Amino acid sequence: MTTKPKTSRGRKAGSSRIVAPVPPRDIFYTSQDGLKLFARDYGQRHSTATPVICLPGLTRNSKDFEMLATYLSKDRRILCPDLRGRGRSQYCDNWTDYTPQAEMLDIFDLMAAVGIQRAIFVGTSRGGIITMLMAAHRPNAILGAILNDIGPEINFAGLKRIASYAGVMEAPTTWTEAAFKLRMMNEREFPTLSGDDWYAQARRTFAEKAGAPAIDYDTKIVVGLRKGLDAANGVLPDMWAQFKALKHVPVLALRGENSDILAAETIEKMAHEHPKLMTVTVKDRGHVPLLDEPEALKAIDAYLAQF
Repeated sequence: MTTKPKTSRGRKAGSSRIVAPVPPRDIFYTSQDGLKLFARDYGQRHSTATPVICLPGLTRNSKDFEMLATYLSKDRRILCPDLRGRGRSQYCDNWTDYTPQAEMLDIFDLMAAVGIQRAIFVGTSRGGIITMLMAAHRPNAILGAILNDIGPEINFAGLKRIASYAGVMEAPTTWTEAAFKLRMMNEREFPTLSGDDWYAQARRTFAEKAGAPAIDYDTKIVVGLRKGLDAANGVLPDMWAQFKALKHVPVLALRGENSDILAAETIEKMAHEHPKLMTVTVKDRGHVPLLDEPEALKAIDAYLAQF
């Protein structure tokens, strides 16, 4: 991979080769409905800077934020939870317990467990939906929001694409096969990633069991998505009311140039509705930007300088 330019804060823009000077701490906490949940805790616990909480996508987990959390943890605390049924968090018995509302309550439980009353939230895809819900339910908990390739309107075709493989794809037998499969599925939307990048992405996508890749989420998570798509008949409900609940804080909206989830027109509408919205399009990225791109990090640095 090529060396990335330095940002305004003097750190090298993120890449998969960043190594955390201090390993993240493991946190386990219990949700209100009794699940044992996991989070990674980066940086100094007693930093005076506003903490950041990173929320992952539908079937993703805290590993997706390893690069960004390492990059930001030099001067602030970063929490990266595994949502219920993902990564190292406990699975639910029923698919009906995998909802953004339940996951929102889990994040409130995490904040209570670690003693954080307010934070800046980085929400990738599903994580951004949770962030907007949090703004509507407990606005004082949110001091800022970074929405990564998600908004109040979601393209039906993009969501249908995700539902076509999530929860049904079998685990590859080797890590080389894992990297190859991810590349074949996504290279058109992410044309500049190298072979090493795809291998790193495979390590973030799958768990490791007996040295081989394994599915890193409960496949029941996708049941609700498919049922919702069937009921929607091509028209998805929007979240404009929840997005408008973020009007009291500055928001940074990132969009992958090749995204099939967040339309450019939706970004324009978001800017019209929110007076404190910053928008950045990340070149050569689909759904979702990896948050190690120079333009993404530059925008995140500029955004966080407010806090």
